Amino acid sequence: MNRATCCAALMWVACAWSQVAAKPSEPTLTGVVTRVSDGDTLWVRPDADGQPRKPVKVRLLGIDAPERCQAGGAESTAALKSRVLRREVAVRVVGRDGYGRLLGEVRLDGQDLGAWMVREGHAWSHRRFGVADVYASEEAQARSAQRGLFGDPAAIEPRSFRRSRGNCP
Repeated sequence: MNRATCCAALMWVACAWSQVAAKPSEPTLTGVVTRVSDGDTLWVRPDADGQPRKPVKVRLLGIDAPERCQAGGAESTAALKSRVLRREVAVRVVGRDGYGRLLGEVRLDGQDLGAWMVREGHAWSHRRFGVADVYASEEAQARSAQRGLFGDPAAIEPRSFRRSRGNCP
């Protein structure tokens, strides 16, 4: 192994370790889902100190569901709605997205909803540099079984859909 390769490998390990080691404990909120906007966005009414609060908009971490006006969008929204509407969920908040929504891993009865949406073929695993990210194995399972979106050879990833047609009205 030459010196440049060794240095690059050490830098990669140091960066990866710093992300794990320096990661503070993320806040978790629990509450009831009051609304589902689309296949990757829902509203949660937190219940803190026994007092219900105003619902907050949450974007599911790690997935990209079809837009409402896109083929598969209504089915994706309906799937998430039937799964979580009026049910209590736990959200591990990791930050905010570009639209100001809370960004988090959402769990229903301990099950990761993002993983479920991708595994059932209702969303794509979020992509980074063109490669499936967090839920790559769930997407591979759904593709293999041709579930939902992955059974349609004409299905278009939401990012490409937005790029060519813009956002839904």
